Amino acid sequence: MRRRRQRISRLRRFYTECLGMKLLRKRDIPEEKYTNAFLGYGLEDSHFVMELTYKLIKAKGGKVTREPGAVKGGKTIIAFMEDPDGYKFELLERGPTPEPLCQVSVGHLDRAIKFYEKAFGMELLRTRDNPEYKVT
Repeated sequence: MRRRRQRISRLRRFYTECLGMKLLRKRDIPEEKYTNAFLGYGLEDSHFVMELTYKLIKAKGGKVTREPGAVKGGKTIIAFMEDPDGYKFELLERGPTPEPLCQVSVGHLDRAIKFYEKAFGMELLRTRDNPEYKVT
């Protein structure tokens, strides 16, 4: 999460109270007037319950842009939400997987893939176009 300093505390509360995330570390970038806050669940948490998380997000000021429901032809449950600053994110509930799942929205897909491969040694496993939700 990268936000202006005056908003970071409010948004951190939203993500920690609604999604149960923890602040892992924070880095101020004074010359560009923003703060990077790194939030996550930690190793002890492998998944969350969609219904409880969804209700808590709504109660704490999050906006629902797609109600929770099954993905066409599958068992995965998804919901689309917005945080108090209008940043869109997706909740996914599916059976346990051996790897954690993280979805990142980017403006330049090819550049982002190269960045994650080089910076973190990640490997692209697959891509899938989903024109209904305007994502790849």
